Amino acid sequence: MPKIGLISLGCAKNLVDSETMIGLLNEADFSITNRAEEADVLIINTCAFIDKAKEESLESILEMAEYKKTGKCKALIVTGCLSERYTSQLMEEIPEIDALVGTGDFEEIVDVVNRTLRGEKTAIYGHQDKLFQKNLPRIITSSGKYAYVKIADGCNNRCSFCIIPTLRGRYRSRNIEDIYNEVKDIVENGIREVILIAQDTTRYGSDKGRLMLSELINRISELDRLKWIRILYCYPEAISDELIDTIAANDKVCKYLDIPIQHINDDILRQMGRHTSKKQIYTLIDKLKARIPGVVLRTSLIVGFPGETDKQFGELASFVQEGMFDHLGVFEYSREEGTPAAVLPHQIPQRVKKERREHIMKIQNSISRQINQRKVGKIFDVLIEGQKGGYYVGRSYHYAPEIDGIVYIKSERPVTEDFARILIKKAYDYDVLGEIVE
Repeated sequence: MPKIGLISLGCAKNLVDSETMIGLLNEADFSITNRAEEADVLIINTCAFIDKAKEESLESILEMAEYKKTGKCKALIVTGCLSERYTSQLMEEIPEIDALVGTGDFEEIVDVVNRTLRGEKTAIYGHQDKLFQKNLPRIITSSGKYAYVKIADGCNNRCSFCIIPTLRGRYRSRNIEDIYNEVKDIVENGIREVILIAQDTTRYGSDKGRLMLSELINRISELDRLKWIRILYCYPEAISDELIDTIAANDKVCKYLDIPIQHINDDILRQMGRHTSKKQIYTLIDKLKARIPGVVLRTSLIVGFPGETDKQFGELASFVQEGMFDHLGVFEYSREEGTPAAVLPHQIPQRVKKERREHIMKIQNSISRQINQRKVGKIFDVLIEGQKGGYYVGRSYHYAPEIDGIVYIKSERPVTEDFARILIKKAYDYDVLGEIVE
């Protein structure tokens, strides 16, 4: 059978789609390779969220197109958000592309591959609102003992800077039993941490008439071999008291919340189309820290939104300086055509956006080191995920994979267990160093 190579770009939600496509192709008896020069068919699952993501996607497409000249590649397929957003332009400007598949049509990948191998050119898109199908095959590609599980797709929030609702459609939740069965399958294959994701996880079930994230968490936590449940992308206004109680009471749920607040100034929040305020954000953080002992908080911010004054940015910087968040990411505002914010006056120069981002990250670096320093002398359960530079590496509940820090572990003996008790001995800006407690 022909060999298939797939490159996955962008967010974890895109990665789940990529892993499902690999599973479908594997089930259809195609051979999967991670060597592009050996692939008969190359698939790039793209991101188009912001300018940098679009640039990376286009660079990857052009790079893979070269294998039509230098490798075995007979067909080049582009899937995901870039395909959904720029279908006609991609086909016209990059003739090496043989097929385009939109965000709601990745389940058709086997048929698309077969058609391209017959020499057909095709484009399938415009079905963003398609509902999830049950129990699609999936091959986990992460190197650690974690896996992302997408509990919903699409978004109804309509933030003024965001193109996602256009690319991914309306919010739609999967059924609890479908998710339970998927989690059951992956933990039986060695996964110990499941990370629940959606564009907005806290609104899970809202399209069915009620918020159901707590119910979902309690259901999947019944699985004995599942040790950790982590929740990402929790919009602040939808974090209910019920969810807080569930996180606090359920031993399998990591005391960790990712809460994208984007800004703290009320005028900027209103112009962003956010459904929260400065006062509500402060109240929520206080509540979380009071009711979930040891809770770790992550957020993401946007600097350089149109009209953001020096005073408004200063308010954001002062807020970050208070050390509310253990982990923090900063995006420079990206002017995306088709969004309300793109036509706002007083767009901020790129140089200023970059300076503001660097200023926030400098503040957070210092805070992160202080937070890590407080871990020294304490013992934590750590999920062991491999070796790096002569150390074993893993994560305590404080760290989500790929975006947060790492626990480096010194050990005189081979570490074969999934989890180990680690005494933290030294702290760095983002990582910590420890040793096994026997």
